[in-house]
Amino acid sequence: MEFWKMTGAGNDFIILDNRSLWADSERLSRIAKALCRRRLSVGADGLMAVEPARAGGDYQMRFYNADGSVGEMCGNGARCICRYGYEMGLAGQTQKVETTAGLVTGTRLDRETYQVHLNLPSVLDPRRPTALGLTGYAELGNPGVPHGLLHVPGLQDKTMEELRPMGRALRYDSAYPKGANANLYDFLGPNHVVVRTFERGVEDFTLACGTGTGSLAAYLTVTGQVSPGPVLVENPGGTLQVDVTCEEGRITQLLLTGPATVVCRGTIEELPL
Repeated sequence: MEFWKMTGAGNDFIILDNRSLWADSERLSRIAKALCRRRLSVGADGLMAVEPARAGGDYQMRFYNADGSVGEMCGNGARCICRYGYEMGLAGQTQKVETTAGLVTGTRLDRETYQVHLNLPSVLDPRRPTALGLTGYAELGNPGVPHGLLHVPGLQDKTMEELRPMGRALRYDSAYPKGANANLYDFLGPNHVVVRTFERGVEDFTLACGTGTGSLAAYLTVTGQVSPGPVLVENPGGTLQVDVTCEEGRITQLLLTGPATVVCRGTIEELPL
């Protein structure tokens, strides 16, 4: 079984071509759990399977978290899959990728830099009560990727050990019907923020979260905490940029720009898949 391993700002993924493997959803879930185990296998935050297009795209992306659960979409993963699609000849410089959350358009800016149109918010609640206080809540796409958004002053000075109980509590808070990725953030300057994301399916902090970055930029723009336009978001794995277009209090475009890096390509052997 051939695979690519890629990373987008430290958010890492395994990519399989399911057009030849033809694994069903149950088997892909088992494969994701087996291959994403760190130190016991390839190791990754998630797995993406490429399949033929079914709804007008160039191809389809099916996304699985490290625990085998299905994810609606992944912003960093979408950039990576666009590089894979371009280099494998599945699409050109601009491509349309079918995801569970809707059609995503991606553009190659240079060899390692890609930009994707994130799914627009289907839910954007600026004041949702939780056990940790009022938070923002956003879902990108339909069905949407859920994100809880909590301002934590002095975030950069806190260790992951200090933040982990807060991230876990927000991730499982009953205010979020599907559970949520917990995005803890603070301000570094005008249109410049820092974020730490505790992700569903990984059940820990990851080095970056593309949909979390987009959700945060959308929320801060709608609530007037940043100005419409480019928002720089510092993740532990690197800087991502979100260009936000907002019209009459409604988000009309979210462009996520960042790296899509190939780590390695190889063959899986001796795993009970």
